Formats: sequence, C-alpha cells, structure tokens
Amino acid sequence: MARILVSMPDKFLESIDKLADIEQRTRSELVREALRSYIKKSGAVSPKQAEGNAKILEQLLD
Repeated sequence: MARILVSMPDKFLESIDKLADIEQRTRSELVREALRSYIKKSGAVSPKQAEGNAKILEQLLD
C-alpha cells in the first residue's frame, strides 16, 4: 500500500483524531472512507464543478 503526506491545519487534524477515537478506527481508515465518499459523490466533474468542490473542502478545513 502506498503512503502519502498530506498537510492540514492542526485543529482539523484534532477533529479527525477525535472522531477516529470515538469510532475506534485509525486516522487512515477515516481519511480513506472520506475520500471514497468524495470520489463516489463527485463522479466525473467539470473544471467549474471541481473548483466548487475545492471551495467546499476548504471550508471544511477551516
């Protein structure tokens, strides 16, 4: 399995870790599930839709 390095605000990572702890899962499992859900929901996207999706994700990180 490949590994990646992702940067995110500390506060957002704390939220991820709290949720992972509550659900008794690893941080990696939670992030993989979130990305699977995002990919499934986004389908094939146009550049304009991709920009909108990026703004939504940015708001979630704040």
